[in-house]
Formats: sequence, C-alpha cells, structure tokens
Amino acid sequence: MKSRFSAKKNNTEQSKENNSQAVKTGVLLTNLGSPAAPNSGALRHYLREFLSDPRVVEIPRFIWMIILHGIILRIRPKKSAKLYQGIWTEQGAPLVVISQAQQEKIAQQVEHQYGSDVVVDVAMRYGEPSIEKVLQKFQQQGVDNLIVLPLYPQYAGPTTASTFDAVSRELQKWRYVPSLHFINSYHNNPQYIQALANTISEHFNKHGKPDKLVLSYHGMPELFHQWGDPYYDFCQITTDLLKEELSTRPLGLTDDDFLMTFQSRFGKAKWLQPYTDETLKNLAKNGNKHIAIISPAFSADCLETLEELEHENRNVFIQAGGEQYHYIAALNDRDDHIDALMSVLMPTLDSLK
Repeated sequence: MKSRFSAKKNNTEQSKENNSQAVKTGVLLTNLGSPAAPNSGALRHYLREFLSDPRVVEIPRFIWMIILHGIILRIRPKKSAKLYQGIWTEQGAPLVVISQAQQEKIAQQVEHQYGSDVVVDVAMRYGEPSIEKVLQKFQQQGVDNLIVLPLYPQYAGPTTASTFDAVSRELQKWRYVPSLHFINSYHNNPQYIQALANTISEHFNKHGKPDKLVLSYHGMPELFHQWGDPYYDFCQITTDLLKEELSTRPLGLTDDDFLMTFQSRFGKAKWLQPYTDETLKNLAKNGNKHIAIISPAFSADCLETLEELEHENRNVFIQAGGEQYHYIAALNDRDDHIDALMSVLMPTLDSLK
C-alpha cells in the first residue's frame, strides 16, 4: 500500500509532467501600485487597501479604522483623484505603465541569458495586477523557484516588508511552496548608483550646474527609525555613494552642493527630517536661485514625483524667490537602470542554474 506521502509526491510529479508550460524559476518584480482610474471611486478603493495595511499605519487598529473610514475615506479620494488626473496617461497610471516597461525589458534580458525556463512578471502591492494573481499564475506554470524583487532601492517596513507580507500570505495557501528568494534592498548596488549618477550628469550637461542638488527620499515617521527600521540609514548610504561617484566626474560638485531631504509626510507626527518643502523654501530665501532635485528612492515616476516633486514643490521654491527648478526624472526604464536591476537579480539567477 502506498503511503500518503508517496501519493502526494506522485501527484505533484504527474502535475508537473502534464504541464507543458512548466518553468523552473519565476521572477516577480513589485511596486506600490496605483488606483484603477483617476476618479473618487477608484481612489477610495485604492486608499482603503493601502491605508488599512498595518505596515503603513502603525496606529492601534480600532482607533485608526474609525479615522480612516470616518474621515479620510470621505475626504481624501476626491482630492487625490484631481491630482491623479493631472498625471494620468492614455495608457493608464504612470507607475504601472513604467513598471510594465521595466518588466518587458528585464524579461528580454533574462530570456537571452537564462532561457525560456525563467519567466519575469510584475505585480503591484496595492491595486492591479495584484501580487496574489501573479503568484497564482506562476503556480499554474509550475514554478519551483521564486525570486521576488521589490523595486524599492532602500528597504523600509511600509514598502519592502509589506510586500513580503503579501507574498507570504499567498504562499501559505499553496500545497507545494517553491523555494523563495526575497531581495530586500539594493541601496548600495554599484550599477544602481552609476545609473543615478548618469542621469544627474546628463541633466547638468543640458541645464548647467545648479546652486544645490537636492536628493529627496520618501518620508517615514521618525518613530519607525527609532524602532529599528533601517530605511534612513540606507538612504544615507545611497547618498554617500552617489556623492562619491559624482565626485569622480567633471561636474564641479562639492560636498556642500548636496542636500538629503524627505518628502510626502502625512499627519501631524514627526517624520524624518529635513523636510523637502521646507528645505526648498529656505534655500530660495537664502539666495539659491537654481535647484535640481531627484528622488533616488523611486524606481519609477508616480504621483509623489510627477505631482509633488515636479509641480507642488516647484511652486514652493519659485514662490519663495527661486528662479530655476528642475526635477530629474526617476530611472524608469532607462537601459542603465535595467542593467542595474539585472545585476541585482543575476547572483540569485546564477545560483539556480
């Protein structure tokens, strides 16, 4: 008589034999996500999912749910919808469109170097395409190895750890769990640093050297850092490495030309400082007329860069007396960025050959 274990093993092997589309390794790229449409209904659904995540808001759940459903979801969707309308494209939300372009380019390189038994897909932590659905697609393809790369260069609990939560929740439902390789940060990857330096160099060659180069990272409550989240430290490492790389280039930059700041704070709590908007205001008041700003924390342009950095903070700087304000776009699907992401993935892919 066959044991239960033998029966399960045979069923699994038979399933793989019957699946002509079975692949060895699945690479899952993830990003934050966007609403399905730039309207109040879609924003309400998106914000409810996003702001209900305990990794994002660490307020006692009962109190926060009252605030979220009683106040925020009644007011914020309409306001946010107007902002999304200003950046929406014919293809959809910029973050999703760019993420899909990144996935396509990485998939081409992966297939060229590793063959068709490695597949690459992209999912959003909130919204569509969801992590749950893309992982189920991998399951149907018979994936044995799963590589997850959240496209957040600097690890943070509300982004990277939240992605791990979503992946693990789905895998907990599976009878057969593939080997999991979760890449939690690439803040110090040399090719990522070089890609940032390249886009800054190109901008300077076109627009000239600014009075200050502002490196604006997404904000986080200061308490998170005090509780052990390494995000601030990783941002500092990226900044230091970028300074070092740029110092090797003929751009005339000194240490005093750089500023590291934090944007997108929410609520009344104290967040990581200095704040980007207040810094820009003070720079203009102190006679700095020409500013260039980039956000190394974003792998793809989105609402926080295209609206907040490119438009809202431009107005802050100009109204305070500034004259030239240039937002340097995220790395998006630049070839050197794709090469950098490949360099992050390759050590794991090579180990699975």
